[in-house]
Amino acid sequence: MRDCTDAAIAKGIPVFVSECAGMEASGDGPVDKTEWKAFLDWMDTDKLSWIVWSVSDKNETCSMLLPRAPSDSHWDDGLLKEWGKISRSAILERNK
Repeated sequence: MRDCTDAAIAKGIPVFVSECAGMEASGDGPVDKTEWKAFLDWMDTDKLSWIVWSVSDKNETCSMLLPRAPSDSHWDDGLLKEWGKISRSAILERNK
């Protein structure tokens, strides 16, 4: 996907990365922190805007919230699953 995106960028096509994450395409399986870092580095290099998937409390790796998290936001780390913490950290690092 990155090679195809690089080709699009080289042609001047605008790119926005949506629904990205650091686990299997199914949204489940273990978080691959090494691959997620490589993906973040690639997006940073090309100055791509991005959003992560998924602000929900489903029983899957890509869901950021624990089931007890309130629906009105104000989620501290105690209400976040592993992916929520990783995502929050990546966003905050890029918005200092």
